Amino acid sequence: MEIICGTGDTLAPGITNALAAYRYRVFVETLGWDLPVQGNAETDEFDGPHTMYVIARNERGEICGCARLLPTTGSYLLAKVFPQLLQEAPPVGSDVWELSRFASMDCGAPDRLSHQELKVAEQLLAAALEHAAKRGVKRFITVSPLGVERLLRRAGVHAHRAGPPVAVNGQHLFACWIEVDRQSIHALRQGLGHQAPVAPTKAPVSGPQLPA
Repeated sequence: MEIICGTGDTLAPGITNALAAYRYRVFVETLGWDLPVQGNAETDEFDGPHTMYVIARNERGEICGCARLLPTTGSYLLAKVFPQLLQEAPPVGSDVWELSRFASMDCGAPDRLSHQELKVAEQLLAAALEHAAKRGVKRFITVSPLGVERLLRRAGVHAHRAGPPVAVNGQHLFACWIEVDRQSIHALRQGLGHQAPVAPTKAPVSGPQLPA
């Protein structure tokens, strides 16, 4: 598997187009989210030339996972769409980034066991943390369903709630801090060799982070 990191203006057009198509297949076709689309591509107002992306590609060169990173010094999803999930004002700072549009679904292999997708998620998150750490980032803030909390704990990631769960469109979501530190990165890298069975699923690791 290959991990690619880059911004909207540094990634090759073919990769950004494939990413938009992958997000459409995951979030619109598979999960049925009501998102603005252009043809078979999903992007929103938070995608831009300076937006950072972490992308996983499988051995066939197809995207099988993605993550979007946004500094909280500008507009970002949680602050604009889900501020009710936070107990305090939305964070603003160059050392805090939002993690959104996080998924590890291999659309090219629909019968693959989900523990493989979990491994992709671990590599994606580890790469995102390492990339952010090199740029002085100390924390991620993200929106997730409660099931993700169990996965993070199981993986040993240094994460905790930024507020109590809230029912949004029939699903309980919570805002989550993920510390960009050695504990989180080491736990993920250590876990990459393990393939503990997980019930088959085709949901992304991250929750329904919908635009306004």
